[in-house]
Amino acid sequence: MTVKAEPDGVWRIVCAGEFDLDTTGKLEAACQGEAAGARLLVIDVTGVAFADSSFLNVLIRLRNTRPVVLAGPLPHQLERLLEMTGARALFTIRDGQAPEA
Repeated sequence: MTVKAEPDGVWRIVCAGEFDLDTTGKLEAACQGEAAGARLLVIDVTGVAFADSSFLNVLIRLRNTRPVVLAGPLPHQLERLLEMTGARALFTIRDGQAPEA
Protein backbone atom coordinates (compact mmCIF):
# COMPACT_ATOMS: atom_id res chain seq x y z
CA MET A 1 0.00 0.00 0.00
CA THR A 2 1.24 3.44 -0.94
CA VAL A 3 0.13 6.64 0.77
CA LYS A 4 0.81 9.94 -0.94
CA ALA A 5 -0.13 13.55 -0.21
CA GLU A 6 -1.44 15.57 -3.14
CA PRO A 7 -2.29 19.28 -3.35
CA ASP A 8 -5.20 20.84 -1.43
CA GLY A 9 -5.54 18.26 1.34
CA VAL A 10 -6.06 15.30 -0.96
CA TRP A 11 -4.43 12.03 0.02
CA ARG A 12 -4.14 9.12 -2.41
CA ILE A 13 -3.94 5.60 -1.04
CA VAL A 14 -3.04 2.91 -3.55
CA CYS A 15 -4.28 -0.50 -2.44
CA ALA A 16 -2.92 -3.69 -3.97
CA GLY A 17 -3.37 -7.34 -3.14
CA GLU A 18 -5.93 -9.05 -0.95
CA PHE A 19 -7.93 -7.33 1.78
CA ASP A 20 -9.68 -9.36 4.43
CA LEU A 21 -10.04 -9.30 8.21
CA ASP A 22 -6.31 -9.92 8.65
CA THR A 23 -5.10 -7.21 6.25
CA THR A 24 -7.63 -4.36 6.23
CA GLY A 25 -6.01 -2.93 9.34
CA LYS A 26 -3.22 -1.58 7.13
CA LEU A 27 -5.68 0.57 5.20
CA GLU A 28 -7.34 1.79 8.36
CA ALA A 29 -3.98 2.59 9.98
CA ALA A 30 -2.85 4.57 6.93
CA CYS A 31 -6.04 6.62 6.96
CA GLN A 32 -5.83 7.30 10.68
CA GLY A 33 -2.09 7.94 10.59
CA GLU A 34 -0.50 9.81 7.70
CA ALA A 35 -3.78 10.73 6.00
CA ALA A 36 -5.74 11.57 9.16
CA GLY A 37 -6.19 15.23 8.23
CA ALA A 38 -7.15 14.59 4.62
CA ARG A 39 -9.87 16.78 3.15
CA LEU A 40 -10.46 14.05 0.57
CA LEU A 41 -9.30 10.44 0.40
CA VAL A 42 -8.75 8.97 -3.04
CA ILE A 43 -8.49 5.22 -2.65
CA ASP A 44 -7.06 3.59 -5.76
CA VAL A 45 -8.55 0.09 -5.85
CA THR A 46 -7.39 -0.99 -9.31
CA GLY A 47 -4.84 -3.39 -7.77
CA VAL A 48 -7.21 -5.03 -5.29
CA ALA A 49 -7.25 -8.75 -6.08
CA PHE A 50 -9.73 -9.68 -3.34
CA ALA A 51 -11.85 -7.74 -0.86
CA ASP A 52 -14.31 -9.05 1.68
CA SER A 53 -16.85 -7.41 3.96
CA SER A 54 -14.15 -6.18 6.35
CA PHE A 55 -12.64 -4.10 3.52
CA LEU A 56 -16.09 -2.75 2.69
CA ASN A 57 -16.65 -1.97 6.37
CA VAL A 58 -13.44 0.11 6.48
CA LEU A 59 -14.44 1.99 3.32
CA ILE A 60 -17.85 2.82 4.77
CA ARG A 61 -16.37 3.97 8.09
CA LEU A 62 -13.89 6.18 6.21
CA ARG A 63 -16.73 7.63 4.11
CA ASN A 64 -18.52 8.56 7.31
CA THR A 65 -15.55 10.71 8.42
CA ARG A 66 -14.65 12.54 5.18
CA PRO A 67 -15.24 12.45 1.42
CA VAL A 68 -13.92 9.30 -0.26
CA VAL A 69 -13.45 8.66 -3.96
CA LEU A 70 -12.71 5.17 -5.25
CA ALA A 71 -10.34 5.37 -8.21
CA GLY A 72 -10.85 2.53 -10.64
CA PRO A 73 -11.68 0.85 -12.77
CA LEU A 74 -13.10 -1.37 -10.06
CA PRO A 75 -11.86 -4.94 -10.07
CA HIS A 76 -14.71 -7.32 -10.92
CA GLN A 77 -14.83 -8.94 -7.47
CA LEU A 78 -14.93 -5.58 -5.65
CA GLU A 79 -17.58 -4.23 -8.01
CA ARG A 80 -19.67 -7.32 -7.36
CA LEU A 81 -19.28 -6.90 -3.57
CA LEU A 82 -20.40 -3.27 -3.79
CA GLU A 83 -23.37 -4.17 -6.00
CA MET A 84 -24.51 -7.14 -3.89
CA THR A 85 -24.45 -5.13 -0.67
CA GLY A 86 -26.02 -2.00 -2.14
CA ALA A 87 -22.92 -0.02 -1.13
CA ARG A 88 -21.99 1.09 -4.64
CA ALA A 89 -24.33 4.08 -4.35
CA LEU A 90 -22.42 5.28 -1.29
CA PHE A 91 -19.23 6.03 -3.20
CA THR A 92 -18.05 8.29 -5.95
CA ILE A 93 -16.22 6.02 -8.37
CA ARG A 94 -13.91 7.42 -11.03
CA ASP A 95 -11.95 5.49 -13.63
CA GLY A 96 -8.35 6.54 -14.10
CA GLN A 97 -7.00 9.43 -12.09
CA ALA A 98 -9.72 10.56 -9.71
CA PRO A 99 -10.17 14.32 -9.90
CA GLU A 100 -10.45 16.47 -6.82
CA ALA A 101 -13.92 16.71 -5.32
